[in-house]
Amino acid sequence: MTVNSVPRPEARPTGPPRPAEAAPARRRAGEIEGYRGLAALSTVVFHVWQQYHTYDRAGSHPPVGDRYLASLLSLEVIDLFFVMSAYLLTLSYARAAIDGGSTRPARAFLFRRAIRILPLYFLAVLVVWASRNPELPGNWQDLVAHLTFTQVFDREQIFYTIGPTWSLSLEVLFYLLLVALGPLAVRACRPLRRRATRVAVCAGGCLLLYAGPMVWIAVARYGFGVPHTDWPVYFGPQARFGGFAAGMALAVATVALGERGRLGTGAARGLRAGAVVGLYLLSLYSAPENAAFTFYHPLTALLWTVLLFGTLHVRRRTRLHRALTARGLTWFGLISYSLFIWHEPIMLALYDGGLLPPAGPAGFPLAVPIVLAVATLGAVVSYWVIEYPASLLGRLRDGRGRPREFYPDQAR
Repeated sequence: MTVNSVPRPEARPTGPPRPAEAAPARRRAGEIEGYRGLAALSTVVFHVWQQYHTYDRAGSHPPVGDRYLASLLSLEVIDLFFVMSAYLLTLSYARAAIDGGSTRPARAFLFRRAIRILPLYFLAVLVVWASRNPELPGNWQDLVAHLTFTQVFDREQIFYTIGPTWSLSLEVLFYLLLVALGPLAVRACRPLRRRATRVAVCAGGCLLLYAGPMVWIAVARYGFGVPHTDWPVYFGPQARFGGFAAGMALAVATVALGERGRLGTGAARGLRAGAVVGLYLLSLYSAPENAAFTFYHPLTALLWTVLLFGTLHVRRRTRLHRALTARGLTWFGLISYSLFIWHEPIMLALYDGGLLPPAGPAGFPLAVPIVLAVATLGAVVSYWVIEYPASLLGRLRDGRGRPREFYPDQAR
């Protein structure tokens, strides 16, 4: 990853301020796109895994009997999405707070996020909801909750319509939090003369945001005995913002270090291997209500952050970097949002239509490639028909979030 050179540790930056919010979009690491593609594919496999999981009086029966393979297939990656999103979006604020400069107004940031998220999301929710509610008024409460991104607070309908989109509720809340805290951090750091102090202030804020969910989860589970099936307690922002906090901390570390402290090949490989082993062990030993299960998400967020740091902050590129930036994988990263949105409705439609193997261990390995193939095709169509045209709406506003004047001469 290429990072701009930074002033000497005790120097205040000079020169004209830079619009910081645009920097991540222009210099997004190809490795991040590769990880995004892997995470999207893993999410599809995970939800097929859930679909073929059966329950009866004897308990839970996963579609794969081997415990070690099952732990790999059931590894959740939603926190990786949170970490990557927070990392990319916080870089600009971290640069402005630590090394000076300016950030784009909140309206510009939110406008770009809106055209990225809303067109596809609203269309998908309306299409899927209408297909399942053919007679009005239907389950209108569920529709309202999804259109307002509040389904994550609904104990009964959090996974209705498009189940995985509960995470988009947290994404939207994070955007609002970031445009509130980011400028505050920049203003708080401006009077501080020492660069190390500015770094400490930013890092301390990330630490507090990470510690809050840990405390919440501990009190809910061990203080009040709240079961893990009380979804809003453990899926709401008060429990899941640790992933975003970890990504914000990675952005702060990236800006604070700059070109310093880049990892050698051996150190980077060891750091990544340790993170992968830790992720696997958490999945392996996680069982309802034990400690690994209870703190699974904040801990995996931390390990995903270590993995990304060991990938991005390195001296030289290796075969891993070439693999992550391979065209096929980054192509999946490009369509990852459409794949994330459509794969569950497509899977359920195929299953209900008898186009997937019946439930049971024998059906799972056959269902995975079928769902992947059809969902990928749907994601490609969705990207070019919905996502890409919607992205062109960004040209309607300038870098400050103001309506762009296309005919300045006529305006005079």
